[in-house]
Amino acid sequence: MPPRRMVTGRSQEPRRRYAEELRSLRAEHGLSLRQLAEVVGWDPSLFGKLESGATLGSPEVAQALDQYYGTPGLLLALWELAVGDPTQFKEQYRRYMAFEAEAVSLWHYAASAPPGLLQTAGYAREALAAGGAKGKELEQQVEARTGRRKLLEGEEAPPFRAVLSEAVLHMGLRDRRAWREQLGFLAEMAERPNITLHVLPFGSGVHGLTNTGVMFLRLLDGRTVAYAENDVRGELLEEASRVERLQRTYDAVRDLALSPAESLQLILRMLEEVPCQLST
Repeated sequence: MPPRRMVTGRSQEPRRRYAEELRSLRAEHGLSLRQLAEVVGWDPSLFGKLESGATLGSPEVAQALDQYYGTPGLLLALWELAVGDPTQFKEQYRRYMAFEAEAVSLWHYAASAPPGLLQTAGYAREALAAGGAKGKELEQQVEARTGRRKLLEGEEAPPFRAVLSEAVLHMGLRDRRAWREQLGFLAEMAERPNITLHVLPFGSGVHGLTNTGVMFLRLLDGRTVAYAENDVRGELLEEASRVERLQRTYDAVRDLALSPAESLQLILRMLEEVPCQLST
């Protein structure tokens, strides 16, 4: 009978496992955070946050640590699993996030804020803080939200169409630098081949999604699901008849929107109105 295989006893949750592996490898090499920073680069506080799970950092950091520790691809793979782990999202969103990860095409209507897939870290931080998140929870939620953008990157990225109420472009941030960065990011994303942005101008009047944001996901099995939310609640819709009715409403709203070229020009005009040199 073969000997029983030992298990590590470490966490099965990707984010925690990444932090545990980082702590273990540094301990094996007998390094302090400051010594590690001197060898690999970056600030010692970053490595402290990585090892506490407060942040995941960037893939470049994971690659640099892989190279230093002689673990080719291990830490980068753990980082990728942690970034894509649905458990980092609040429980009520996890099923939706699992669907989003496998979507072959996506459509969104944004009533008052940029879609989560198109938010910068600065925008996400201010928005989440306004909702009550703070400290370690805030940083984790910012990373979780901005990490979703990986879905739209690469040659195999699914097509994404978003209709933004013009209110999105006027509901700026208190941090004007962060707001300028957000508008610039929208303009940059609008020029990607798999992303189509429309702006629904104020003059369009009242419509079926006036107070409702909605995302439609086309899945591998041919089904379409939707997530709709307003100021007080959100709901994942999987029943075909309900999704179909909501999609007809979305199509009617999209028909009222500006063309992608006109929408990009409006975003750029809004960007020009935010001063380049902002007072401190």
